[in-house]
Amino acid sequence: MAWLAGVDGCKGGWIAAITSSEGRGAPVIRVVPHFTDLFTSEVVPDLVAVDMPIGLPDRVKGSGRGPEQAVRALLGDRQSSVFSIPARRAVEATDYWEACALALAASDPPRKVSKQGFHLFPKIREIDGLLRSESGLRERVYEVHPELAFRTMRGAPLVHPKKIKGVVNPEGMAERCSLLMAAGIPAETANSRPPRGAAADDLLDALAALVVARHIAAGRGRPFPDPPGRDSHGLPIAIWTFRPASEPRQDIVMSARPVTRPMIEEAAARIAGHARITPVMRLGTGAFGSVADVSLKLECLQHAGSFKTRGAFNNLLSLPVPAAGVSAASGGNHGAAVAYAAMKRRVKATIFVPEISPAAKIEAIKRFGADVVVGGAQYDDAQAACDRFVGETGALKIHPFAAAETITGQGTLGREWDSQEPDLDTVLVAVGGGGLISGIASWFTGSKVKVVGVEPEGSRALQAAFDAKGPVEVKVASVAADSLGARNVGQLVYDVTRDSVDHVALVPDAAITEAQGVLWRDFRLAVEPGGAAALGALLCGAYKPAQGERLGVLVCGANVDLAKLATIVG
Repeated sequence: MAWLAGVDGCKGGWIAAITSSEGRGAPVIRVVPHFTDLFTSEVVPDLVAVDMPIGLPDRVKGSGRGPEQAVRALLGDRQSSVFSIPARRAVEATDYWEACALALAASDPPRKVSKQGFHLFPKIREIDGLLRSESGLRERVYEVHPELAFRTMRGAPLVHPKKIKGVVNPEGMAERCSLLMAAGIPAETANSRPPRGAAADDLLDALAALVVARHIAAGRGRPFPDPPGRDSHGLPIAIWTFRPASEPRQDIVMSARPVTRPMIEEAAARIAGHARITPVMRLGTGAFGSVADVSLKLECLQHAGSFKTRGAFNNLLSLPVPAAGVSAASGGNHGAAVAYAAMKRRVKATIFVPEISPAAKIEAIKRFGADVVVGGAQYDDAQAACDRFVGETGALKIHPFAAAETITGQGTLGREWDSQEPDLDTVLVAVGGGGLISGIASWFTGSKVKVVGVEPEGSRALQAAFDAKGPVEVKVASVAADSLGARNVGQLVYDVTRDSVDHVALVPDAAITEAQGVLWRDFRLAVEPGGAAALGALLCGAYKPAQGERLGVLVCGANVDLAKLATIVG
């Protein structure tokens, strides 16, 4: 039996509502002076949901961290209840004016620190210090926001604010009490007097956090953003709420093998006739001056120009599609694939793209009939906008890599490749968010085939995760950033690949553009930078095969700007 806790900061320290995962009896309510006291008492919670920011960025772009921007629009008139947490250096300052100066220097547009936010900093530092020193707690402590929890319980923004001009609003308290009781909190607990050191609204917030903890423990947790980011110290950056039990689950509980061969076999049967079987070009020993026996898997000839069509169809054919249709955030290829699959299935699609998306890829998305929305400067901004849209409309989100249905769909490429080239020793696979290599590696796990990832030197999210032994944020600067530019591979991709991918080869941008040129000049294949990256690893020596090694190289994306390609090939 596991123990769960919902926790909120209060005048006396921290108020905790603790219960068993089986939910027997009323929750135990207590106030402890220090957050660490929760882990030194007789009953130590296995999972803690706490109303306090976790994970601090080095810089802030826009109105706060990504999680705050993602959930604020969901709360209706209560948007102001989500504070904008500044950069780490500002939070670490103990003087208000120093904190303001540091926050101004590390935010765009420049933002100072509110007095209310500054008073939270000691508690933020308390949790931050504990999680940085006790890495084992990072997967047990989840950041939540009570107003988001109440909004999820109601299924819509709340009618009454909790406070009006700093004074508790009785109608708001009554509304929240009724939601807690509907969520299974005993009436005597929801209406009880809080312990010394805590106020009545602190108690309700701790109970709301406990409701979220129960759902997370049951596998129905929902993070904003999805997948969560990581700060420079490896701490997760996400605000968690939950999916109702009736809502179809798109993200599976982590396990040693989240995606299996039987799952990929089922996906292959499901998408048969929807995705193309793409050819293999066998070049033999000595191709490209290599000592290996080389072949190319031409997934660039897939519908919509990339492998992502496989994952898109597997999502659409696996999960119920609501009236609001489907939605995705994409730098281009994933959006085009989702738009294509939605068009074929006669489903509405809304695709959020960042400003850096190439015009050719945006045009492809529009050509397939999807609504295109520019969701911010970078991919993470577009994902946050997509999350808000999904929360507001109930559309089915199709994630480009952090979903089992997506990874399983991409795994059908590995299955198909294996049937075409049963004697392969090694495959080279480009890595962006990691969904493709996760699927391919899941198929080849346990076989003799070595799976090698290929990332640009300036965009190495998977390599960084392997180095840090967990997902971390990375900076992105590469000619292939529009398709291989994920800042964080996420926990699911890391869990799949950490034992199934042999290693990652890092390639310079010059090798990627050289590979584009070779593919056009020698084979008349117009391939985008991300699609040519795996061949770039062979050309520049980032991957050195053994004599006679049977080497398969994946060419995975054809959505290239032809004007840019013309400048490369001359």
